[in-house]
Amino acid sequence: MIKLQSNPFYKGLTSQLFTDGIAAEVLAFHEKINGYDATPLVSLKKLASHIGVKNIFVKDESKRFGLNAFKVLGGSYALGKLLAEKLDVPITELDFKTVGTLLPEPLTFTTATAGNHGTGVAWAARELGQKAVVFMPKGSAQASVDRIKSLGAACIVTDVNYDDTVRLASMEADSKGWTLVQDTAWKGYVKIPSWISQGYMTMAKEAFDQLATRGEGKPTHVFLQAGVGAMAGGILGYCADVLGPRNFTSIIAEPAAADCLFRSVSTDDGHRVAVTGSLNSIMAGLACGEVNPVTWDILRDTGNFYISADDSIAAAGMRVLGNPLSGDTGIISGESGALNMGVLYYLMTSAEPKIQQYRAQIGLTEESEILIFSTEGDTNPARYRSIVWDGMLPL
Repeated sequence: MIKLQSNPFYKGLTSQLFTDGIAAEVLAFHEKINGYDATPLVSLKKLASHIGVKNIFVKDESKRFGLNAFKVLGGSYALGKLLAEKLDVPITELDFKTVGTLLPEPLTFTTATAGNHGTGVAWAARELGQKAVVFMPKGSAQASVDRIKSLGAACIVTDVNYDDTVRLASMEADSKGWTLVQDTAWKGYVKIPSWISQGYMTMAKEAFDQLATRGEGKPTHVFLQAGVGAMAGGILGYCADVLGPRNFTSIIAEPAAADCLFRSVSTDDGHRVAVTGSLNSIMAGLACGEVNPVTWDILRDTGNFYISADDSIAAAGMRVLGNPLSGDTGIISGESGALNMGVLYYLMTSAEPKIQQYRAQIGLTEESEILIFSTEGDTNPARYRSIVWDGMLPL
C-alpha cells in the first residue's frame, strides 16, 4: 500500500526563495483579487482522538475562489508578476480591474496541466483581461476540459503523457510567441516556475495565521503531496523558515505510478530520477514523472520522509474526509487532495508490523499535531462518487 524512505540527504536548510517575507507579499497580492477569502482550516479533533494523535488540521482548498482547487494561487501570482514586469510597475501597484487596458493587445499565456493548474491559469488570464491556451495529457477527464473551456481558454488534449505535454506546450509557446506559465523548470526556464511555487505559500501563511489566531500549537508534522514538487517545495520552504527546519517533521507523499521524488531520495547520490511511461493514477494532479529543479534543493535538503502510495490510499483519504465522525466537519476532497489523509489514517490504524515501524520512524504519537493540505475538491465528480459512494479502490 505504501513505501517509506527516510531522506539520507537531509541537511535542515532553509531557502531564500521561500520566506515569510515573500509569503507576506504573495498573500497581499492574492488579497487584492475580487472574491478573495482565506480558505478554512478545519480541526478534526474527533478523528485525531480516534486514531491516536493530538490534533489534525486540514486546509480545505476546495473553497479557493470558487475553483475547487489551490492551483490558482501559483498561476495568478506568476501572471501578476509577468504583467507587472511587462508594465514596469511593482506588483503591489497592479490593479486587476485596469491592467488589461494598459496593454495594446492581450497577451496569450499557455501551460500544460493535469487539470487544476490549467484551470488556475485560465481563470487568472480571464480576470486580468488576457488569453490562455491550455494543453492536457491523454486520458484527461472531460470534466477538467470543460471547466477550463468555461473560463474562456482554449483547451487541447494531447496523445502523450504529462511530461511530454509540458514539452509540447513549451514548443508551441516558442513558435507562436506565447508566454509559457509552467509549474516545473528546466535549464533557461526558472523564473516563472519560482513565482508559481512562491504563490502557493499563501496556503501555508493563511494556515499559520489561523493557528495563531486560535491560540493553537504549532504543527509537529506537516504532510505534503507532490507531483513535480512545486507546491511541496514552496510550502516546505515556508515552514522551514517560520518554524525552523529542525522543529517539525515533514512527510512528502506521491502516487506509486509517478514517485519521482521518492526514487530520487532513494539514490546513492541524490540525483533527480525521472519516471517515464503512462503514469496512470487516479491522482491526476500528482501524476508527474519529473522533479521540478526549482524546488528540488529544498525538498532534498529539508524533507524528512518520502512516501510512495497506491491509489487505494488516496481513495481511503477521500472517504475519511467525506464521512466525518460526529462533531467533526466533513471535507469534500479529490484524489490528489486526500492522499495525505489516507497516508495518515493508514499509518495510524494498520496492524502490519512494517507500517507500525513506519509510524515509529516518523514519530507519530498521541502528542503529534498534524497539518494537512487538502488541495482540491471533487474536480472529477463522477469518480468522486465511484470512490466515496460505491467503494472503488478499497484498502
